[in-house]
Amino acid sequence: MHLDILEVTLFVFFIALLVTVVFRQLKLSVILGYLLVGALVGPHALGIVPDTPKINELAEFGIVFLMFTIGLEFSLVRLLALKFSIYITGLLQISLSILITTGIGKLLGMTTLSAIVIGSIVAMSSTAIVAKQLHDQLELHSSHGLFALGILLLQDIAVILLIILIAGLNSTSQDNLGLVLAWALVKGVFAIILIFAIGHWLLKPLFRIIARTRAIELFTLSVLLVTLSAAWITNMLGLSFALGAFLAGMMLAETEFRHQIEVEIRPFRDILLGLFFITIGMLTNISQWHHTWSWILLLFLTLTVGKMLLITLLGCLTGNRFSVSCRTGLLLAQGGEFGFALLTLALNEKILPPEYGQITLAALLLSIALSPIIIRFNKQIANFLLLKLSKVNEVRYEKEMLRATQKVKHHIIICGYGRVGQCIASFLDKVDVPYVGLDLDSELIKKERLAGKRVIYGDPTHPEILRAARLKRAQVLVISFNDLRASIRILRMVRPKYPHLPILVRCRDERESKILKEHGATQVIAELIEESLALSHHLLQLINIPPRKISHIIQDARGQEDDIFKQL
Repeated sequence: MHLDILEVTLFVFFIALLVTVVFRQLKLSVILGYLLVGALVGPHALGIVPDTPKINELAEFGIVFLMFTIGLEFSLVRLLALKFSIYITGLLQISLSILITTGIGKLLGMTTLSAIVIGSIVAMSSTAIVAKQLHDQLELHSSHGLFALGILLLQDIAVILLIILIAGLNSTSQDNLGLVLAWALVKGVFAIILIFAIGHWLLKPLFRIIARTRAIELFTLSVLLVTLSAAWITNMLGLSFALGAFLAGMMLAETEFRHQIEVEIRPFRDILLGLFFITIGMLTNISQWHHTWSWILLLFLTLTVGKMLLITLLGCLTGNRFSVSCRTGLLLAQGGEFGFALLTLALNEKILPPEYGQITLAALLLSIALSPIIIRFNKQIANFLLLKLSKVNEVRYEKEMLRATQKVKHHIIICGYGRVGQCIASFLDKVDVPYVGLDLDSELIKKERLAGKRVIYGDPTHPEILRAARLKRAQVLVISFNDLRASIRILRMVRPKYPHLPILVRCRDERESKILKEHGATQVIAELIEESLALSHHLLQLINIPPRKISHIIQDARGQEDDIFKQL
C-alpha cells in the first residue's frame, strides 16, 4: 500500500489515538501499545507505513519535548533532598551496569563503542512506567517506591551526559576515544553556558513581557520557539537536539512561569512522543528474532535479572533492608524510554550495527512487556525470592510484638501508621485510650518508638501479626491506609472470627465503600464525601450561618450519604 507523507502521518496519529484509548482501558502501558503498533504496521510486517526519514525526523521531536519537560521538573532542591544511600546506589548502578555490560560485550567480540552504548541502554529504566504504576498501586510513597524514584532521577540526569558523549562519537572514533569524549564534554559545557546566558539576559525578561499581554497563543508560541531554538543550538554544536531541549527546560524552570509552560507544552510532547515510540516499533524486525534469540535472551536477562540483582546488592550494601532493596530492584528491572532514545541516536551515528540494534530493541521490548507484571506483583515476587528470610523476620517481629502488647487490652489497632494513622493516634493519646500501630516503614517505626509510641513493624494483612497485636482483646480495628485489596483481605480474615468487633475502614469513593461494607466493615469513611462535608462546613461558617444550623445540615448530610454519592 503506497501512502504519501500526509496520509502516513494521519494514519499514524489515528493509530496512536486508538491505542491510547484501548491500552488505558486495559490499564496497560501506552508505551508498549505504541511499540507493538509500530512493529505491526512498519516495513518489516504489514508495510502499511514505510520507513520514511521524514516520519523519523518528526518523531525525534517527541524526545525533544520529553527532555524539555524533564528539564522543567529538574530541581537542585529535589536532588539535594535525596538520601545519601540513594546517591551511592544510583551512581553505582549506572556505572556498574555500563562497566559490566561493556565487559561482557568485549568478551563476546563487540567493539568498545558498541559495548559502551549497549551498557548505557541497559543502565536506564522507565520513569514513565514505574512512576505511573506505583501511583496506581498506592506505592509511590513507600520505602521501595521512594528509593526507586530517587534512582530514576539520577538516571534521568545521567542520560544527559550519555547523550553528549554518544552524539560526539561515531564509528571511526575507536582509536582516539578519550580525545573524542573530552571534546564532546567541552562542547556540552559550552552549550550549557551559552543557553543559560541567553536565558538569563534575554528570555526571562522576554517572558515577563509576553505574560503581560495575557495572550495564551503568544505564550505557547514562545515556549515552542525557545525549545526548538535551544535544540537547534546544541545540534549546530554537533550534540543532540535532546540536550538543548533539556537545558531550555532547566532554564525556564527557574522562572515563575514553569507550571504554565508545562501545561502548554504537554499536548505537543504526548503526541510526538507517541509518534516516537511508534517509529521505534517500526524498526523491529520480528521475523529475524529466531536467528538471534540466544543474544536477545542474554541481553533481556541482563536488563531484568542482572539489573535487579545489582540494585538489590547495592541497596543492601548502602544500609537498606533486604526486602526494600529487592523490591526496588524488581521495580527497575526493565529498559526505558531513554534507552530507546540512546539506541536511536547510536544507530543514527552508525555506532551500533543494525543487527546489534535489532537485538537491543527486541530485549527492550520484552523487558517493557514484562515490566507491568513484575511491578504489579513486586511484593509477592520479593517474598517468594526471600521466603526463608521473610519467615525468620516474621517470627522475630511476631515475638517482639507479643512482648510489646503483653499487658495491653481494650485497645485500638491501627493498621497503617502513615499521616492518617498518626492523626488518629494523637486523638487517642488525648483521651488516654491505648492503641497499637502497625506499619511496614522501618524508619517511621524507629522514630515513633523513640518517641514512646506503641508502634510495631508488621504487615496487618498477615493473621499472625494481627494475633500478636492482641486482636482478641481489642476494642476497635481501624484500617487507615487507602488500599482496597489489602482492606478486603483484612476484613475476610477478621470478620468471620470476630463478628461483633467494630471495624472502621478508609476508602476513596462510593464503589469502594459498597464493596467494603459487603465484606463486613462496620463504618466506611469515604475521602470524597468527608472532604465535601468539611469544605461545606467551612463555607457555611464563612457566610455566617448559625453553628447549630450548620451542625444540623452536616448531620443530615451524613445520614443521606448514599444519596449524595449517587448525585456525584
